[in-house]
Amino acid sequence: MSTDWIDGVEGLEQPIVSAVTHSENEVVFDLTGLPDRPGIAAAIFQAVADEAVNVDTILQDVVHGSATVSFSVPPEEVDATRRALAGAHEAIGPFDVVEIADLAKVALVGAGMRSHPRVTARMFRTLADEQINLRMISTSPITISCLIPRGDIERAVRALRVAFSLDESD
Repeated sequence: MSTDWIDGVEGLEQPIVSAVTHSENEVVFDLTGLPDRPGIAAAIFQAVADEAVNVDTILQDVVHGSATVSFSVPPEEVDATRRALAGAHEAIGPFDVVEIADLAKVALVGAGMRSHPRVTARMFRTLADEQINLRMISTSPITISCLIPRGDIERAVRALRVAFSLDESD
């Protein structure tokens, strides 16, 4: 595996983009029409936890008193997620659910990325140049992940490897 340093500021943690990883099967559940009040997210994710579903990326947005929650799960946990959401309906009232099953995840892995916004900017520019639409974005100190259309995953991985000078043998 090759390791690439992005040089820049002395004395700060230097980011190392060491790999591009991907998974080809991601399912997102979009919950809309949720009331904007304390305890809604807790009720949803308690129901999901009760079904032992592993949730990955979570986004929440509130506009004009109505909340939207989106989250991804592995495909093998879709049925359990559906059961959990049916139980959440009983606990918090009606809301709409849209299931999006044709997604993949591509991620940069390395150290120090949070303190260097140019890594994120380069990733997003690379995917935009490839005309790849981002569905969800998640960051941590060591990863930047994007959910994208499944049909774009090979092109995304190849373009990111070139953009970050990562050898194909990684």
